Amino acid sequence: MPHAAARPAAKTKTCQQQHAIPRHRERDTSYVPLYTILVTLAIAVLAAWLTTSSNPMLSRLNEVTRIVRGVHTNPLPGATVTATAARSYPTMTTFKDGTKVPSDWHKGPEDSFHGKISADGPFKPEKDRYHLYIGLFCPFAHRANFQRLYKQLDKYAGIEVSIVKPYPKDFPDTPSYPGWRFNHPDEAQEPGGADYEGATKDKLFGSRYMNQIYFKADPGYKGKYSVPVLWDKKLETIVNNESDELLRDLNTAFDSLLPDDVAQLDLYPKELHKQIDSMEKWVQAHLNTGVYKAGFAKDQQGYDANVLQPFAALNKLEKIAQQSGGPYILGKQMSEIDVRVFATLIRFDTVYVQHFKCNLGMIRYKYPILNNWLKHMYWDHDAYKNSTNFRHIKENYTKSHYDVNPHAITPWGPYPDIEKGYEKDWSKVERGGIDMPEVLQWEKKMG
Repeated sequence: MPHAAARPAAKTKTCQQQHAIPRHRERDTSYVPLYTILVTLAIAVLAAWLTTSSNPMLSRLNEVTRIVRGVHTNPLPGATVTATAARSYPTMTTFKDGTKVPSDWHKGPEDSFHGKISADGPFKPEKDRYHLYIGLFCPFAHRANFQRLYKQLDKYAGIEVSIVKPYPKDFPDTPSYPGWRFNHPDEAQEPGGADYEGATKDKLFGSRYMNQIYFKADPGYKGKYSVPVLWDKKLETIVNNESDELLRDLNTAFDSLLPDDVAQLDLYPKELHKQIDSMEKWVQAHLNTGVYKAGFAKDQQGYDANVLQPFAALNKLEKIAQQSGGPYILGKQMSEIDVRVFATLIRFDTVYVQHFKCNLGMIRYKYPILNNWLKHMYWDHDAYKNSTNFRHIKENYTKSHYDVNPHAITPWGPYPDIEKGYEKDWSKVERGGIDMPEVLQWEKKMG
């Protein structure tokens, strides 16, 4: 409230005010310097104590600060990393149960989590120990969820999923940008509601926001609150939140718990290591993230510089798939390349063509071999189909990318989301592609 009016004279105070603020005798000013010195010393001692690195109260004050700023809307999560470890990131991290883990899996507040499941490491392959956080809209989380279903880790390793809603993601000016949300009672009046179909509550902690999971692992975390996240229920921390690493790690990490026929499913077979390692670099750079570079361009120059690469990569994949003869991109063996490409192509016609303006051609019309492969993956492999949700995909991009689509209108098409009719004999499918000169030039640059 503005304080424009002058304070009333003492004699005008009410009786209540008179009792609340009694009169005092004139102070002896000779005592002021000593009083000031004592107070100053007390404040200095208190400040030094509060900022001592070993003082656990500092960590809690940081948590309170986050609440005031709007980061946490639920009760404070219990920090699982000791206060000292969370702040200074020493060579070893000590957890609540006394377990000590080399901190190279998470080196600081701005670092991602890079843990691996292994029998000789802190994150051992044990049943019912791990939980996966995903968004069905996200092509990168799609990889981890596919592996979970393909290797039947839900059944044999007890890895359940908590699924965030596809929107809202909150606006960039929201304090600390809390990010993705779960189905939660406090979401009843929010976009998407408290029971968005296909999303779930946070099955472990009942959190409202994805960022709360990150703060449980590291109270000082300053990175992105992204999915996927593999959570260790025993050590109560994040094992890994990098989709590339999870795709590779989950391929064999739990084989000791699986039946032989399931354990033998290998998306990174030794005979294909060299080819996969070579291809994944340009597939990731020019296709998986290439569509985002075009879609999030802030001006015409940025768009022009990035829209050609995804189609150059698709041209190249169309040729590789034709030469392999199917039924997978590299031939008889399904591999990581199929997973990486599927996660982008299943979103291409439905989202990237219109939303990211990657409209030089649709997969179903310009890339017959890749379209035939895509239909085979979706309709004939449960792990691909069951990890795909077109409503989540469409509504995420159109209702959470405010700069790209400010009115949050979700187009109906294309219809159908994916076609049927797989041709097993790939020799009968004519190769396609985009023959635009600028695209062909980029294809040559890619080698």
